[in-house]
Amino acid sequence: MDYHILREFADSWVLLAMFVFFLGVVIWAFRPGSRKEHRDTADIIFRHEDKPAEKEART
Repeated sequence: MDYHILREFADSWVLLAMFVFFLGVVIWAFRPGSRKEHRDTADIIFRHEDKPAEKEART
C-alpha cells in the first residue's frame, strides 16, 4: 500500500467513522431517561453526608 492511498482512506472513511462515533456518544449521553442516571452519579459524593455508610457483607 502506498502512503497516498492510506492518506485518502484516512481523510474520507476514517473521518466519517469518527463522526459517526461522535454522534453515537452524543446520542447516548442525551438519550431519554438518562437524566436520572446522570443525577445519581453526580450525587454520589453527597450520599452519606449525614452518617457513615453502612458496612456491607462481603461475599
